[in-house]
Amino acid sequence: MEDFLRVGVITTTHGIKGEVKVFPTTEDPARFRELKEIWVQTAKGKEKKRIEQVRYFKQFVILKLEGISDIDRALLYKSCDLFVDREHAIPLEEDEYYISDIIGLEVISDEDEKLGVVKDVIQTGANDVYEVLRENGKTVLLPAIRSCILGVDVAKGEMRVHLMEGLLDE
Repeated sequence: MEDFLRVGVITTTHGIKGEVKVFPTTEDPARFRELKEIWVQTAKGKEKKRIEQVRYFKQFVILKLEGISDIDRALLYKSCDLFVDREHAIPLEEDEYYISDIIGLEVISDEDEKLGVVKDVIQTGANDVYEVLRENGKTVLLPAIRSCILGVDVAKGEMRVHLMEGLLDE
């Protein structure tokens, strides 16, 4: 289980006073207004930065972070990922999980067959789809719906599923 959850990525600078333009990777970009600090992943590791100002421009979040006062300093953070720790993450509802907790889970059928490992989560709008990498190198796509996903145990590192007809072509 990851200690930090990605909420955005710095795409470029914004203006000359050290602001950065962030593409949010969180479901609720408005949450940046509630954050007091954020972790920036640099080549040297994660740096904790206090958020001084938050603005919005189209689909982007414009942040003014402590210690970044001009465009030259801001350029050093271009393409850096932004994280929050779990304590500051958006609370989950029942049967909701962070994507970072789903990726890597071992997938086991309701007939105790090991199907593979969750490689990716595809967000379609209607429901998520779990991409499972099989031991034979093939992938199977599982819709994240109750009739298919029977249970998720992040602590045990496994997901129990029911394979609906047609999902597994072998």
